[in-house]
Amino acid sequence: MASTGLLVISNIKQVGTSLRAIEKYVGKIYIHLNIQAEKCQPMPTWGHLISQLYVDHNRSCNRSLKMSILVGSLRGQGINALQINPVDMLFCDSYYPELCERMRQHFDIPSQPIYLEQESNPAIDISEYQSFKDSQKMYDTVVVGGTFDRIHAGHKIFLTQAVVRCCRRLVVGVTTEGMNKSKTLSELILPVGKRIEEIRGFLTEIDASLQYEVVPIDDPFGPTLTDPDMDMIVVSAETQRGGQKVNELRTKNNLRPLEIYCINIVESSEMGGGPKEKKVSSSNTRIDLLGTRLKQPEPRPNLYDVPYVIGLTGGIASGKSIMCNRLLKKGAQVLDCDKIAHQIYEPDQVCYNKIIDHFGSGIIDVDKRINRQKLSQIVFNDSKQLEALNNIVWPELLVEVKRRIRAVHDQHQCDVVVIEAAILLKAGWDNECHEVWSTVVPPELAVQRIVQRNNLSEEDARKRVASQMENSEVVSKSHIVFSSQWSDEFTQQQVDKAWSILMKDIEKRKQKQSSSDDSSINNSRL
Repeated sequence: MASTGLLVISNIKQVGTSLRAIEKYVGKIYIHLNIQAEKCQPMPTWGHLISQLYVDHNRSCNRSLKMSILVGSLRGQGINALQINPVDMLFCDSYYPELCERMRQHFDIPSQPIYLEQESNPAIDISEYQSFKDSQKMYDTVVVGGTFDRIHAGHKIFLTQAVVRCCRRLVVGVTTEGMNKSKTLSELILPVGKRIEEIRGFLTEIDASLQYEVVPIDDPFGPTLTDPDMDMIVVSAETQRGGQKVNELRTKNNLRPLEIYCINIVESSEMGGGPKEKKVSSSNTRIDLLGTRLKQPEPRPNLYDVPYVIGLTGGIASGKSIMCNRLLKKGAQVLDCDKIAHQIYEPDQVCYNKIIDHFGSGIIDVDKRINRQKLSQIVFNDSKQLEALNNIVWPELLVEVKRRIRAVHDQHQCDVVVIEAAILLKAGWDNECHEVWSTVVPPELAVQRIVQRNNLSEEDARKRVASQMENSEVVSKSHIVFSSQWSDEFTQQQVDKAWSILMKDIEKRKQKQSSSDDSSINNSRL
């Protein structure tokens, strides 16, 4: 499949047909609106058409096909105004050989244009797709703000509506981590630098003629409270009150209020219920990431190919044990490192003797076993003592876990072994796993679960949650992430998705190994 295509559209009524015809060829498509005769109209008149094209694409086409509508050429400079990434294929929904050849040369497209078959190509009154109801006035400086996590159709409509109303300068405020903590699956939100990079790239592609200032913001207002040169703010129906608040504060600061342009929320095309919103949103995008590979596993030459070792980790009360039970039913063998740790604390174990040597006989009960409560009181009030305990236990525990991985594989001939370990990342055991899977829930939910499950006070529960690795750090080191904050059914869907991915990979590994073995046999015969 070629990576990127450019589609020249003249027949607006059959855009959906055109997109479905090309989605098997490319993963990303740029749309050039070939409406030369109408370019004398003000830019804002095209806002309605552009928004509708994004909505229709979101409803009717494969979501893996990424689409960007090039609006820069509507400013009167034609294709000379466009600065897009290299294009592999050129498509056209009507026969315009001169235009296509000019575009092919301009963008250095290697192949000849592909003219799509259309059911009809009637004379179209383009004015029915334009909006003359809204003000056609354009503004020198326009401002927008938001999280802008993983740009989707809603973002593209939002940003494009700002672009078509802007003459010179567009300011985009992008929320930083502190402003995102209350958002669904905030730990999966991309770093602000990455989000800024994606926004700037998208804006430059669709219209390179404007000056873009994409800046991080630590509060809901950003530069709107201090910049005297701003003229218009674009908001969504959800954030319209925020735009009004901006004007209240600007007035207090002796700055002129901004014109407010409000756009509608884009409804999601998905019929499924569950935790997802009914609108196109970044929250839905992040929910869709649960149970999928966030990144590919790194090579682990230090490990055997079989069994495939998954390290399952996550914070307290995040649902690790329940997740292990689900994976056990799928066919994995599971090792609970917390239970194994209890066992190596037993008398006459190497770990037992080392703990006694360091902490003294005062932690021993009458039955000669280590009193874990006494030991906990020592280490959790002294970070140096906790570090000393970890330095004793973790290496010995890893040795025992690795021994049991081999033993459980030899006994069950299993393809997958899951080691459940809250300390997995802190101990550096991620290098001892082919990949890391993790479970996360919001801290407030974890506190509620701890209070109910462990019969602790809310204060003690909060201390436990605060003492562990933050969800964002866990996610950054994970290949697949789950969240059990919603229904059991939805949690199971995540597991099903992840297991399917894993099984396909393991099958590929087996086929590759089989081919390698066959090759070795043939070479030995030669």
